[in-house]
Amino acid sequence: MQITCDKLVIRYDAFSLTADFTIPTGSRIAILGPSGGGKSTLLSTLAGFKEVEQGQIIFGEMDVTNTPPSERPLSILFQEHNLFPHLTVAQNIGLGLRPNLKLTQEDHQSVQNVIDATGLKGKADTLPKNLSGGQQQRAALARAMLRDKPILCLDEPFAALGPALRQEMLALLGEVLDRSKATALMVTHNPSDALAFAEKTILVADGVAHKPKPTKALLSNPPKALRDYLG
Repeated sequence: MQITCDKLVIRYDAFSLTADFTIPTGSRIAILGPSGGGKSTLLSTLAGFKEVEQGQIIFGEMDVTNTPPSERPLSILFQEHNLFPHLTVAQNIGLGLRPNLKLTQEDHQSVQNVIDATGLKGKADTLPKNLSGGQQQRAALARAMLRDKPILCLDEPFAALGPALRQEMLALLGEVLDRSKATALMVTHNPSDALAFAEKTILVADGVAHKPKPTKALLSNPPKALRDYLG
């Protein structure tokens, strides 16, 4: 699904962020920039958790600027706090289909299928505390897969993982997106993750979420704000 930020202004307290760009359907976009610059704020605003002061957010042909988060065609995956600790893996994933967990037999099969697809076979009845960090993120990604929304936002979902496991999860995410054709935006602090994941990158710095630029070109010749951040 296409995403358009039309002359968007996000403001709270002393912070402000502007965005004016369009992301084509099926794009994979990284979001890079200094800490505190507004990367997570941009995702939260797209998801409906922060209000817009000016401008519009358009998904496809739908103006969702004032649409509640639950009614937006979007899933969001965070670095942590993705899973409910008192629910099993299967129950946590099942929330992606039905928030009341009143699953049909077909629903249960769908949950099992996505558990198998994300390498969690045998973990359906396991509580999150008994999973590794990578397994927890697999379960969270499985739930997002099951929701099957046309837009997927990821806020540093693999930052706490080691390099090898992070690459494994990025590869799994790529496979998920190949199947779903969803438009995906991922906040990351890691340039190598941006290169591995995204053909284009949005730089968020100095109060502006800039138009997406080719990731390789942006990192090869970064503007000052990004160069200062990357060191």
